[in-house]
Amino acid sequence: MPKVRQDAWSHEDDLLLAETVLRHIREGSTQLRAFDEVGDLLNRTSAACGFRWNAEVRQKYEQAVELAKKQRKEKKRSEASMPNPIVVNTIEEDDHEEDEVRQEVPVLTDKEISPQPEKTLSLSQIIKQLKAYQKESSNQQHLSQKYQTLESENKKLASMNQQLTNQLNSMTEDYQALIQIMDRARKMVMFDDQDYSQKPQFRMEKNGNLEHVVR
Repeated sequence: MPKVRQDAWSHEDDLLLAETVLRHIREGSTQLRAFDEVGDLLNRTSAACGFRWNAEVRQKYEQAVELAKKQRKEKKRSEASMPNPIVVNTIEEDDHEEDEVRQEVPVLTDKEISPQPEKTLSLSQIIKQLKAYQKESSNQQHLSQKYQTLESENKKLASMNQQLTNQLNSMTEDYQALIQIMDRARKMVMFDDQDYSQKPQFRMEKNGNLEHVVR
């Protein structure tokens, strides 16, 4: 059955890849054999497993890799101390092979690299994150209530502003009407004064006759 490429790597897939590679390192085997074994289990190619290990998984297990190499060296020394050991020194070859594996892995673009799985959190970290989430949620609730209060006050102020605007418009209209009335009254007074000045005036003399007064 041909192996089908799968872009998405689950946390369990990465864990299986890491455990298999570390086991092969401890046992003195090569990483290429580990990639072949994981590829058969996950129906992936050996190259895909090698790229996943070097690009994403290896950096999480640096200490474990160093520990596995130490265990491999101790195992080699233990076998070398036994009488008539049949041991093939592959420590340097394995390290050199690791470099070759890194060079042979194709460089993929960001779109082809699957997303990095989330790290497993401890109980204290989960509690800490929950507390931070609760605090953030409380802050958001406080901000939401404050926003609602400000929004309500803004509506009240907008209503008051509209009322004051209406009163100002009404007062302006009344003022203009008053000016017009005063202007008409002033014109009427001036007209009456002109009529009064044009009316003839008389005065009575001592003999009882009326005399026209010329202005």
